[in-house]
Amino acid sequence: MKVIPDTPIWSLVLRREQPNKKLQALFARMIEDGQVMLPGIIKQELLSGIRAPGHFDLLLGQLQHFPELLATSADHMHAAEYFNKCQRAGVQGSHVDFLIVAIAVSNSATILTTDKDFIHYRKIVSFELQFVNA
Repeated sequence: MKVIPDTPIWSLVLRREQPNKKLQALFARMIEDGQVMLPGIIKQELLSGIRAPGHFDLLLGQLQHFPELLATSADHMHAAEYFNKCQRAGVQGSHVDFLIVAIAVSNSATILTTDKDFIHYRKIVSFELQFVNA
């Protein structure tokens, strides 16, 4: 099973001074099993907002171990369709979230997240989701 950890998962495991131990163990098992995929948009989100250049370089070095999964033109088109479909149903979301959903769908991957917004998207759009309380 391929897994796309959403930005909050990566952040809780890699960006915190005190990483979430439960998530860290789950994440480590997924890495060992070769399940983890890293879309470029999540990499960008993770690296954005880091104030200390040393922290940026450290995180960038950690992320280099994961092959970058780039969105296709079809992924962008599907993301827009998902955004519009959810909006018509009264469910609001970010363009980035819907791009992550589209990438997950096109790669037959499960999204691992702590973000409850994805639970609402899933009511409208069909995709695999593993929600974790952190």
